[in-house]
Amino acid sequence: MPFTTRRTLLRTAAALPLAASMTDRVFAQSADKAVPAAAPKAPVKDVTRTLAHYLVTAKYDDLPENVRKEGVRTLLNWVGVAIGGSHHQTVDIAVSALQPFSGPPQASLFGRKERFDIMNAAFINGVSSHIFDYDDTHLKTIIHPAGPVASAILAYSEMQPVSGKDFLNALVLGVETECRIGNAVYPNHYDVGWHITGTAGVFGSAAAIGKLMNLNEQQMVWAIGLAASQPVGLRESFGSMNKSFNPGRAAANGIFAAVLAAKNYTSSDQMLEAKRGWANTISTKQDYNEITGDLGKRYEAALNTYKPFACGIVMHPAIDAAIQLRNENKLTADQIDHVDLKVHPLVLELTGKTAPHDGLESKFSIYHAVAVAIVEGAGGEKQFSDRAATDPTIVALRGKVKPVVTPGITPAQVDMTIVTKDGRTLHKYIQHAIGSVEVPMTDKQLETKFADLAEGVIPADQARKVMDLCWKVETLENAGDIARTAATA
Repeated sequence: MPFTTRRTLLRTAAALPLAASMTDRVFAQSADKAVPAAAPKAPVKDVTRTLAHYLVTAKYDDLPENVRKEGVRTLLNWVGVAIGGSHHQTVDIAVSALQPFSGPPQASLFGRKERFDIMNAAFINGVSSHIFDYDDTHLKTIIHPAGPVASAILAYSEMQPVSGKDFLNALVLGVETECRIGNAVYPNHYDVGWHITGTAGVFGSAAAIGKLMNLNEQQMVWAIGLAASQPVGLRESFGSMNKSFNPGRAAANGIFAAVLAAKNYTSSDQMLEAKRGWANTISTKQDYNEITGDLGKRYEAALNTYKPFACGIVMHPAIDAAIQLRNENKLTADQIDHVDLKVHPLVLELTGKTAPHDGLESKFSIYHAVAVAIVEGAGGEKQFSDRAATDPTIVALRGKVKPVVTPGITPAQVDMTIVTKDGRTLHKYIQHAIGSVEVPMTDKQLETKFADLAEGVIPADQARKVMDLCWKVETLENAGDIARTAATA
């Protein structure tokens, strides 16, 4: 008799952040009837080598202006979140645990005084940047692209001087590599439990470091292959310190792969596409055209987005709507009778916590997100802190938030109605929230986010210097100046 196994995209709202789409799959097997064998797939060749050839030949001058600009914005946003998370308990533990084993003090830790060898520095800075779930997002795959790449090449740039133009080219190529590879296997790869930022991010790190080390084509093939042998990150880790381990480890593993390849440490030449290679092993979907199609013409790096709110993107439309209604009507919590939300099923599946007890839990509560947005007019890290989660005014208001799953509402949308105690009905429909590809954060908004994250970690004048270095990265003689300036004296 056949049996059916249903796999849903996510299992537990308490531990999991945003997923971009719901995926239902049905698998059937038969114990008493032979299942016809699927037609064999035509062999695929040279995916790894085609990508490697592109990486070693791609030049800074080849990058379109809009792609360069997005690369700079990616850098600025990432440095800000890395500084902001640098004194979280998770980072303190990592520093304490690894310091006795660190090699030469080659690279800075953002927002801190310690210096580590480049692999451990890349790991810790990668962890720091993902602590708040506030980093950049490639929405097509849910990859957080900068963490594995920027933390690796900034550490490397302190050990080996790298011009700003070469740095930006490597950053874009690294992001492009991991997002293209992610496109090839998403969502199947993610659905079964892999944390795609870690599993695809290692390719971005290896490609970017390999580019800065001037690997030849064969060495880049090997670097990609060695990266493929180091997939890191399972979604079971979400909600724990282990989640931010994944982009940090991907950064360090990518350096490891490129350094070995530079010395001619070999790998298979078809590690991405071979029958027992990376894509066939970790996913039931393999779309290799996503990796090699229109290289140098279609840029996934141009689609990167930046979070205005320090939580999963599934809550962003509701926060956006709440802040707009608050500001337009000068609303206060005591004026509100109730808040009605029409939402996609993912909102309640992922963020259905009605009574979060601390800041981490509040990141998974649509009730808290709407309430704090109305009370404080913001959705930054301070609004998802232990303080905010236990604020009496916010706690009282979240009990008046009424989300209802509604057909026709996508994960990017929300339909909000606030009814006041004096009988007013206030309405806001969000098609695309701020921070999306369609409504991107402005440069000024990115700077405000950066300053807010850096507050209390480094002085305001130092934060301003770091931002200025990021904006003018293309003119720098050594991009390592950014990392040195972002560290504490």
